[in-house]
Amino acid sequence: MREFNFIQPKSVDEVLELLNIYGSKAKVVAGGTDLIVELRKDEGPKDLEVVINIAHLDDLNYIKDDGEWVRIGAATPHAKVVKSGLIQKEIPALAYAANSVGSPQIRNRGTIGGNIMNASPAADTVPVLVALDAVLTFRSVSGKRRVPITDIYVKPYKTNVPPEELLVEVSFKKLPATASSAFIKLGRRNALAISRMNVAVILDRDAEGVIKDIRIAPGSTTPVPSRIKCAEEVLLGKKPTDELIELAGSKVSEEMIRISGYRWSTEYKKPVIEALTRRGIRKALGGQQ
Repeated sequence: MREFNFIQPKSVDEVLELLNIYGSKAKVVAGGTDLIVELRKDEGPKDLEVVINIAHLDDLNYIKDDGEWVRIGAATPHAKVVKSGLIQKEIPALAYAANSVGSPQIRNRGTIGGNIMNASPAADTVPVLVALDAVLTFRSVSGKRRVPITDIYVKPYKTNVPPEELLVEVSFKKLPATASSAFIKLGRRNALAISRMNVAVILDRDAEGVIKDIRIAPGSTTPVPSRIKCAEEVLLGKKPTDELIELAGSKVSEEMIRISGYRWSTEYKKPVIEALTRRGIRKALGGQQ
């Protein structure tokens, strides 16, 4: 394992100063669950000089009700998201996704910010945040900026976030009281499953049962996370039927192939993501999966 300095700053401002000094030679950790594995395998940043621990900073560990918005600090552990009454009320799919991350030990240490910034296609919370049109807040010594979550991803395990910036918050607008959500995951094992594929669905219907808003965001299917608009359009403005739900699932797999190409795994992934999408839609509708 390589040698590096481990720094535990006393404030967010101190973190920003360190990032400004060290840039790409610094690595920020809260849970550190991925970095520890990388270092043990002698992987990770080759020019690493300092690891900056932010796990103890209360300014980055919170879940707040801010009127029309829900705000979550970047260093908030998955376990805290799972137990949050606010999250369970406003977006239960996010609580379910956070609860599906790794083992209890990983959920206690790993954070929502780490799940976002690791840029793994298999991240469980990211599809739900994409479906929520979540906004990320970054800070540096130069100031603050807010960007849609989908804007930071370049390819698997790579973002376009400058090394001197720190993710401080993820936020999203509350859903209408009539809206519902679902998260469906297929993993290799129950306790420590890394998603092979997953999907988040958010939808809202009017008094006649017509879908007036729907968002479908699969995970582990494309290089970078995104909503599948062509699948959403199948159901938008219509009353859901089995035929339309089947078609929406097919649209997701078609988009997966269009973006990622036809690979050896496509024969497996195509029917699976179609089935997961159908299950997600039906769960969000409150019916049988």
